[in-house]
Amino acid sequence: MEVNGSASNSSTLGVADTPGYLLVLKAISLCTIIVMAVLGNLLVVVSVYRYRKLRNITNCFVVSLAIADVLVSLIAMPFNASVELSGRWMFGHAMCDVWNSVDVYASTVSIIHLCCISIDRYYAIVKPLNYPLVITERLVVMMLTFVWVFPVSISFVPIFLGWYTTAEHQLFRAENPHVCKFVVNRPYAVISSSISFWIPSTIMCVMYYFVYQEAVRQAKFLYKNASAASRSQIAMNGTISPSRKGPLEGEDRAGETAQKIRHEHKAARTLGIIMGVFVLCWLPFFTWYITVSLCREACPCPDVVVVVLFWIGYLNSCLNPLIYAYFNRDFRDAFKQTLQCVFEPCCAKAAAERSSV
Repeated sequence: MEVNGSASNSSTLGVADTPGYLLVLKAISLCTIIVMAVLGNLLVVVSVYRYRKLRNITNCFVVSLAIADVLVSLIAMPFNASVELSGRWMFGHAMCDVWNSVDVYASTVSIIHLCCISIDRYYAIVKPLNYPLVITERLVVMMLTFVWVFPVSISFVPIFLGWYTTAEHQLFRAENPHVCKFVVNRPYAVISSSISFWIPSTIMCVMYYFVYQEAVRQAKFLYKNASAASRSQIAMNGTISPSRKGPLEGEDRAGETAQKIRHEHKAARTLGIIMGVFVLCWLPFFTWYITVSLCREACPCPDVVVVVLFWIGYLNSCLNPLIYAYFNRDFRDAFKQTLQCVFEPCCAKAAAERSSV
């Protein structure tokens, strides 16, 4: 989400005064973030498409989230980078509205995706018996449709119709075609930030609080059952043979359930970390956004701080694939195999030979 404030006014002077090596360093940094975000999220999409093990309901939301991050990376980031490197807006009023709309839209889509994922994890762990009855394919389609359609109401519609800003800013836009500022009025600031961040974040925190409590309860339950099974076996046999290679009878009965619970917990942990990183990346921006929008001139903020807040938020789009690769073994293995197929020309032939055997 973009609120370009006074940064665009002073950006031309700032770029002119910036040493060449710093400008090159800035260009490399911004381009690196953009390329990593695009390639990383495309890797997520391709990996889920290629590997059947990753095709589940939760990963439908993960793939859709990756597509939203690709949208941010291909449209919102390059326009912002062009302003930061050139010091001026070069694409006219219409593209300025498109840029701001996509920025607001994609950011809102991303966080509502995470909100849906938190609800999915809540039912998978806290209400596992109800999960297949509630989280059906039809409901997932409805949720994804809502995620992609609803944010239009706070992005493209109010921005293209001019409802988001003030009359003074409309006059400023007409007189300054080389400045793309996103100055919002107070009602739009409150409504858009609530829908885009504050309400979904609150829902996510509540959902993961219940998930955490249930995870702790289940961990204690599994520990007690394993201990009880061990004591029962010892009481029946008198002792446990050191040469026993198989599992205890009680452990064997509970093994499948325990494995399923651990799998759900790992998925919840990975997605919980993604949620936490998203909040950490966007909380500073939205705090600044609502504060500056409500108190106006009474809350000045240096331009460099505004730029840093934007790109910390954008950085989130390239962090999710790294989180999958580090914390989720299934994604990590899929990423490795996908990258091997990209960088090893003989991979496809070898795979065909293996499948024919």
